[in-house]
Amino acid sequence: MNDLKTICVFSGSSEGNDTSIIDKAEQLGKTFAINNITLVYGAAKIGIMSIIAKAVLSEKGKVIGIIPEFLKKKELVHLGLSKLITTQNMHERKLKMQELSDGFIALPGGLGTLEELFEIFTWLQLGLHSKPIGLLNVNRFYDNLLKLLENMVRKGFLSLENYELLLVDDNINSLLQKMKNFKDPKKPKWLNTERT
Repeated sequence: MNDLKTICVFSGSSEGNDTSIIDKAEQLGKTFAINNITLVYGAAKIGIMSIIAKAVLSEKGKVIGIIPEFLKKKELVHLGLSKLITTQNMHERKLKMQELSDGFIALPGGLGTLEELFEIFTWLQLGLHSKPIGLLNVNRFYDNLLKLLENMVRKGFLSLENYELLLVDDNINSLLQKMKNFKDPKKPKWLNTERT
């Protein structure tokens, strides 16, 4: 059983146009606060990520924001966080997110959200960490992405074992339970018997 004291959330810098996603983001933030889960995120005061942070803070929860210097200078930073960490660049930001978090959740978002999700997913596949990664599939937002991953499995570019490392649910509590039950794969899953 994983102790999820701190979870990093990847999500959009835009609010999008689906109110169910906004509602779910608020619900996630409140769930974190109620369960004493510290939120780690990109420190922005805009988009879905800001909605989550505000929801955590509204319930007296803890929020750690991590932002690179060049974004901080653009005045995108949320100044009311429990803790703000400034990094030199985007790569250092993601390393710090991984270091501070017990798990990761991706909500709907754009290219940045996908980039963060797949980098941390790849790191798990390579054995660089052994933390659970959840995909909160709000209003079936990620259905087409999951179909693409399934096609990668069918075409032999992604093993079923690796595909199943990504935990998917549309319910917050169910997703958190899957993350708590996640078992460390122990070894890089991309290695096959011919390569070892």
